[in-house]
Amino acid sequence: MEDVDTLIHARWVIPVEPHGAVWEDHSVAVRGGRIEAILPRAEAEARYRAERVTELPEHAVIPGLINAHTHAAMTLMRGLADDLPLMEWLQRHIWPAEARWISAEMVHDGSQLAVAEMLRGGVTCFNDMYFHPDVAARAASQAGMRAVVGLIVLDFPTPWAADAEEYLHRGLEVHDQVRGNPLVTTAFAPHAPYTVSDAPLERVAMYAEELDVPIHIHVHETRDEVNQGLEQHDKRPLARMDALGLVSPRLVAVHFTQVAEGEIDLLADRGAHVVHCPESNMKLASGFCPTVELRRAGVNVALGTDGAASNNDLDLIGETRTAALLAKAVADDAAALPAADALRMATLNGASALGLDSELGSLEPGKAADLVAVDLGDIEGCPHYHPVSHLVYATTRDKVSDVWVAGRHVLKERHLTTLDEAALRAQAQQWQGRIADSDARAQEADHG
Repeated sequence: MEDVDTLIHARWVIPVEPHGAVWEDHSVAVRGGRIEAILPRAEAEARYRAERVTELPEHAVIPGLINAHTHAAMTLMRGLADDLPLMEWLQRHIWPAEARWISAEMVHDGSQLAVAEMLRGGVTCFNDMYFHPDVAARAASQAGMRAVVGLIVLDFPTPWAADAEEYLHRGLEVHDQVRGNPLVTTAFAPHAPYTVSDAPLERVAMYAEELDVPIHIHVHETRDEVNQGLEQHDKRPLARMDALGLVSPRLVAVHFTQVAEGEIDLLADRGAHVVHCPESNMKLASGFCPTVELRRAGVNVALGTDGAASNNDLDLIGETRTAALLAKAVADDAAALPAADALRMATLNGASALGLDSELGSLEPGKAADLVAVDLGDIEGCPHYHPVSHLVYATTRDKVSDVWVAGRHVLKERHLTTLDEAALRAQAQQWQGRIADSDARAQEADHG
């Protein structure tokens, strides 16, 4: 017999690739943090001797979910300013709170809280856009979670950097710091076309090419953003980005709710990716991403939650269900986004957008052992005719029982093994008091 580190025996293994496959009574063998084999249970028990064995008699095992757009530290602002349009939400509440509170301590504590929430919801990798990316990288690594940390770029000063030049300089330093970290990679993260001018965007395109990393940016999130771009540059933001060299296979365009003729074809021709954040877009009344048209044109579409300040959670299982249902409603077609396609958006499509599909996003021998077990055996989960449909339309994140990242058991029977949940709750309560007080003072000053 061959020795492996872990054998996971599951009722179903849903590998995502092959597309739509469901393997009943199968096992996953893990060795050295990678998937050694996926095979029928009887064959696994005859072939492998494991140091650790996990029995999952009523569970589906799927690839780790990939949250392709987050602002992790903003979890500390969850519910701070709800039911407001995007620019009012940003200008009157979020940006003042950030100006007051952004620090390494805030980003560390907020990122830890986000990591805990995402792991408990089956997310094993997140694509982040926020300040102090070095601190977010450390928080993720310490918890044993994967992260793509955004090297943020803005024209205006924040506690992280004074101007675009310093943002780029500090971002390149972070890229060098995390080089070789098995759990962390980087992406350039210019915030949006309306907050970054031409010269820094051109440099982002150049550096991304040199370093072979993605470009993660909000694009066409709202009608106001597009109108502002037309007024200031006489071009829609996507056209301006294309002229500056940003529309390429590296582009991870987030939101994309405002679409004109030819723009979907442009993204498809350039090989760019789109991240759909349906719940944030609906809550902020930003519009609907045309997922069906994008997919039909051949554009890779992934899923993100956005930040918990605008969602208000980091629940990618819930986001997957919303994406599937919204696509059907917008397209007036019940078959517009089948369950297997929605699950792929939350896994392999996210990995592809981030340039990590050779390692993540599907359960295949040789890939990283990022695995999630979802319990379908409770009364709420009976019966289950089609497990993939069940995962998308009937399952909730509290049914995630176990999570492994690179073979490490980071969530075991709903308990985090690398983070102190009580300490995280206490930290969050402390930040709540500080942030709520400063927001109230800012509103009083606003109203004079």
